[in-house]
Amino acid sequence: MKSFYIFILATFLSFSVQAQRGDREKLIKKIQDRPYPQWFKDAKLGIFVHWGLYSVPSYGSKESYSEWFLKGLMDGDSTRINFMRDTYGQNFTYNDFTSYFKAELFDPQEWASLFHEAGAKYVVLVSKHHDGYTLWPSKFNKNWNSVDTGPKRDIVGELSEAVRDEGLKMGLYYSLAEWNHPLHRWYTDPNDSIARYVDEYMIPQFKELVSTYKPSVIFADGEWFNTAGQWHAAELIDWYYTTVGSDAIVNNRWGHGIDVGFLTPEYSSGIAVTDRPWAEVRGIGRSFGLNRNEDLAAYGTSKELIQRFIMTVANGGGMILNVGPKADGQIPLIQQERLLQLGEWLNVNGSAIYGAKPYTITHEEEPISIQRIDSNIHFNWVRNSPARGIREDDFSAEWNGYIVAPESAEYVFEIKADDGAAIYIDNELVINQNYTAESNEAEVMGANTSASTTGKVRLEKGQAYPIRVQYNEKKQNAEITLFWTGKTFDKEVVPSSALFTNKALTEPGLKVTYKSMRTHICYTRNHGKLYAISFDWPEDELVLSIPKPAPSVKVSLLGVDRDLPWKYENGKLYINTSEVTYEELPSHDAWTFEISM
Repeated sequence: MKSFYIFILATFLSFSVQAQRGDREKLIKKIQDRPYPQWFKDAKLGIFVHWGLYSVPSYGSKESYSEWFLKGLMDGDSTRINFMRDTYGQNFTYNDFTSYFKAELFDPQEWASLFHEAGAKYVVLVSKHHDGYTLWPSKFNKNWNSVDTGPKRDIVGELSEAVRDEGLKMGLYYSLAEWNHPLHRWYTDPNDSIARYVDEYMIPQFKELVSTYKPSVIFADGEWFNTAGQWHAAELIDWYYTTVGSDAIVNNRWGHGIDVGFLTPEYSSGIAVTDRPWAEVRGIGRSFGLNRNEDLAAYGTSKELIQRFIMTVANGGGMILNVGPKADGQIPLIQQERLLQLGEWLNVNGSAIYGAKPYTITHEEEPISIQRIDSNIHFNWVRNSPARGIREDDFSAEWNGYIVAPESAEYVFEIKADDGAAIYIDNELVINQNYTAESNEAEVMGANTSASTTGKVRLEKGQAYPIRVQYNEKKQNAEITLFWTGKTFDKEVVPSSALFTNKALTEPGLKVTYKSMRTHICYTRNHGKLYAISFDWPEDELVLSIPKPAPSVKVSLLGVDRDLPWKYENGKLYINTSEVTYEELPSHDAWTFEISM
């Protein structure tokens, strides 16, 4: 009889699990079938705002995310630990930053006006990052929010009102996980021990946030160690859609096992998707939160920003461009300048951007190469380009020169790279690493994408051996380092003292050539017109590889109030620009030609 009851119970539980799985699959299909709101498809440009306790130190290594400051402290990162000790004192803790986060210059109307002038159509504020500190008075975070501590202000509420007053949509970033919550310490506790945290804390807090502010966009994050089922993602998204209405949209970071929301490639060369909304997510600099340790070059130029934005739109997407305010609430002036420069360009060229769709030809490319001398091979570009003009993704590098050993011995060479790499010494292959990293767009800071491969070769003291190192970067993180181990020394980066550009050994370092493709023309279509956006000013004529237009077609340069002569020969459209004077140029960053098809 006991066995019979156990059988009945097991059968019931099996049917119950199957029923729940079936209900969840129906729910997922329901939210997948829900149309994406047209406003988001048309918007193209949003502004991200990363602002919180991490904005007090505003510090990290030059290529790091400063908003991961607490994680750095927890992981023993000496850069952050030493900075906090030297700046704030030996016994200072991360929680003590609440006394310094005063937001005395925070003016939500000023922010909203700036974002409007930048040409943005929506704003996404980080309501809670991975440190758990909320910018609204969450009842689940007593004394760990911006009303009980620090500014004593409801940042989410104030900015939401100001943004909507400017006619923009308001969105909120919300981290599903937290590094240091007592119910589940993300990255520390077992990944599957998250149930109580989700049920007792995350879900009710998420519903509190949405119910109070009703954001048009939810940007979830911090999902990558768990399944969508563990996060109850489908149920939360469906509840959010019901609560906010048809304007609501979510992103795609909700855990394994669910494929919904707009795509969010992060600090990449973008993607090409036309059947699903997507937005390239990046800061104006290298970090989302303000990083005061960044170099000026990290902010790039207005031309680089504008052209990168154009490429995302041409490929069917948009951009969520981040600003990182200071702890006092002021957006750094160089970030404001970049936003206003983008807005000025959009003011002239917006008809080629807002609501635009990809053309059958999205862009035209040409190869580009840059040569320089590197002192050695020890690079961690993270999400960035190795040289101005070279893409962040899909680039190659080849170093050539000579290597000289300090002593006669067998050396162990090691190459650490996140993608394919090879090393030749004296024209012999020493290492061939075919490792390819699978990029996880969400897990940028915690990713381990590098592999190491070793090889041995005997070198004679003082002899110059030809050396060639090849590297092929694919997606996301980019890193390569060349090590060696000798008879009398432990593993180290091959120093510049052992590397020379010539056999005469008169010039230290290695000659390197970086290569990638470069986009120089982008296409969009809108309201029955074709737009060709050139990244180089055509002094005499612009040549486009497009189908032959009708004889009645008119061609003009946006910002210049007259038609331009054109002809079509040998499968190409030639637009005469010789009579456009320098004074007439509406921009110096990119030029849009309107073709009334």
